[in-house]
This record gives sequence, C-alpha cells and structure tokens, in this order.
Amino acid sequence: MIKNNIIFYIKKVLLVLLSILAFSSIQMNIAYCFPIYAQQGYENPREATGRIVCSNCHLAQKSVSIEVPKSVLPNSIFEAKISIPYNNEAKQILGNGIEGGLNTGAVLILPEGFKLAPKNLLSQEMKDKTKNFYIQNYSSSKSNILVVGPISGKNNQEITFPILSPDPQKDKNTFFLKYPIYVGGNRGRGQLYPTGDKSNNNAFTANSNGLIKKIEENTKGEFILEIEKSDSEIVTEKVPKGLKLIVNEGNTIIAGQNLTNDPNAGGFGQSETEIVLQNPTRIKNMILFFMSVTLAQIFFVLKKKQWEKVQAAEMNF
Repeated sequence: MIKNNIIFYIKKVLLVLLSILAFSSIQMNIAYCFPIYAQQGYENPREATGRIVCSNCHLAQKSVSIEVPKSVLPNSIFEAKISIPYNNEAKQILGNGIEGGLNTGAVLILPEGFKLAPKNLLSQEMKDKTKNFYIQNYSSSKSNILVVGPISGKNNQEITFPILSPDPQKDKNTFFLKYPIYVGGNRGRGQLYPTGDKSNNNAFTANSNGLIKKIEENTKGEFILEIEKSDSEIVTEKVPKGLKLIVNEGNTIIAGQNLTNDPNAGGFGQSETEIVLQNPTRIKNMILFFMSVTLAQIFFVLKKKQWEKVQAAEMNF
C-alpha cells in the first residue's frame, strides 16, 4: 500500500515537471516570434497618425486589401478576408543567409465590441478556411485587435478572420452605426529589428570613401572588404552571408554607396474599409414601409380602374 502511494506521488511530481518544461518551451518559442515585437512595444498597433507600427520594421511598401460585408446584424458571424498578394516565385534571404520562401502575417483592427468568433460557433466551411493558422488577440485588453503570423505565404496569400459582431442591447458601449476597420498585411522579413539594428534583408552600404583593395570570403560565407581611405588607413566592411556583391577589387567607392544588391522581396501595406452594424428593427420597419407603399400603389391602380369604368358607363348612358 505504501509502495503504491509512493509510486503515485512520484508520477504526479514527474507530470508537473514535464508540464512546466513544456510550458517554458512554448513560451520561449513565442517570445522570439512576430508579432511579439509589436505586442511588447506598443499598447495599440495603430499610431495617432494612422500608421500601423509594423511599418517601422518592414520598410518596403506593398499592397493589401480587405473584404467585409457592407452591413451585418448584431450577434452574427461574418468573414473578414485579407489579401496579401506577391509573386510565388519570389525568394527572400533568411536569418541564416540561405534563400527561402516568403511568410505572411496580418493585423486586423476592429471596432470596439467586435471580436474573434468562438470556434464552437463556426460552420465547417469556416473551420476549413482557418485550420492552417492560429489567430490570437493582440493583448488581453484588446480583443477587438487580431493578429496572425508569421505563416507560410505559399498557401496563405488570403487570410480569413471569422468575426462575431456585438449586440448593442447587451453591450451598452456599442451602437448601430457605421464603423471603420483597419488592416495591415505583410509578406517577407523586415529590414530592422526593434533595437534599430539592420537585418540581413537589406542592401549593405559603405561607411567611408576609399578604394577596395581586397575582397575575401570567410568560412561563414561572409564577405570581408578591405578599403583604403584617402589617408592610407585600411578599414574593413563585413557583408552578411547570402547577399550578392555589386563591387569588385579596385573599385573606388563613396560613403553610402551600395556594396550589395537589395535582397528584399517583401513589404508591408495597410488599408481600411467600413462596416455598418445594422439594427434589425430598422430593417423590419423598412420592409413594412415598402409593403405599405406597394399596397397603396395597388389600391390606387384598382381605384383608378374603377373610376374609369364609372366614367365609361356614364358616357354610354
């Protein structure tokens, strides 16, 4: 009996330890993933100027579009479809200097009260559209702001968000009005890290004027350029792996001149649209109004026909 109890408690302790390790592993993975940079640095991803903060690191501009219904009823589920187009043949330089496919991501800023629809309310069709990626709230206090990514861009140039509209009769902070919706969409890696440092997804430039005396490639695949300045001082420039040099030994260069090609194939874009939270009572009243107008027109025509018959009878008499 005592032996069984000891084994039981040992199993329990091991289970707790494994759970802690698994949770820590998940947290470590999340901590180094986009869009954690924006979530940690900004309470709201949309600045007062209207610019979405993703553009601080993703400097190239690309197109993005959003499709939503013109109007929705309260407490109903609808789709917000984000389109992030790019050339499927495009490749980007990864962090290790190797070429790879582009990834995509999006941030959707909804009006207050709108939020991600619970999975148990989704149709099977909607579940199929969203099964390949995970949508999360921007923060615990911003359930109306949704983010997704990075995800493989090959099959995710269109990202569908299932949205649940609010009910003003239950939520007194929402009203039957027209609301703006903002969206930002990205494809590919950024040019800057949150620290301000450049990523290797940039064209690298010279820091000084001079003559390129020597170009070598080290064991890591990086290019080392020895540049002789006008005062005969030798300075070195290091170019990350994966970039292609566009200068040669013997070339004279100036500060700010590109030493490599621009490897960036992606970019960030933002757009906006509007949606109306429609009052069902208003729709019912409108239908009743149209029906009454139609009936009035019918009775008017019948009355006119009756009057014409009376007139014809009097003329014949």
